[in-house]
Amino acid sequence: PQIDTAGRGFSFRFDAPLDMRMDTTRGETAADFLARADERDIARVIKDHGEERFAQQIARALVARREGGSPVRTTGELAALVARVVKTREPGQDPATRTFQGLRIHVNAELEALEQGLNAALALLVPGGRLVVISFHSLEDRIVKTFIARESRDEVDRRAPFAPPRPLRLKSLGRVKPSDAEIRANPRARSAVMRVAERTGVI
Repeated sequence: PQIDTAGRGFSFRFDAPLDMRMDTTRGETAADFLARADERDIARVIKDHGEERFAQQIARALVARREGGSPVRTTGELAALVARVVKTREPGQDPATRTFQGLRIHVNAELEALEQGLNAALALLVPGGRLVVISFHSLEDRIVKTFIARESRDEVDRRAPFAPPRPLRLKSLGRVKPSDAEIRANPRARSAVMRVAERTGVI
């Protein structure tokens, strides 16, 4: 719902202050990050979190604009800058999509929060309880997939090689992707992946 609220600064569909914080009472806005970070850090965020192959060129343009006395402060300004730098993009995708994703994930520490949430969920599950996670892009899905795989195998303590291995704590039940009918009804589901795992009988 935050993405559809124009004033929150998540979307290039609306011109608004470049905020992007899920919790507007704390933390650094996306505009503040772009106003202080060096070119290397900006490129790293856009590349690592947005999977944007033109991250270096975008970061260079952002810093040049800032040094020229007019740092990017709104979603419209950022989208326009990225559109000038990124000349090719997948059909139907706005040139700024990956940049906005990268900044949003960074500002909200989303991947770190996901890791914490997975560990907290596992600690709460009783035997037979199920962990169900829906991811909306590959960075999230990779973390969920790795977590379930790690917890679905016996683990040997290398410091005590003769001790019995720690028994697996999860059993993967597979993944589900949206049907064509669901994607037609809800286009935002097109990239979703739901992974399911069950808590084993060992606590």
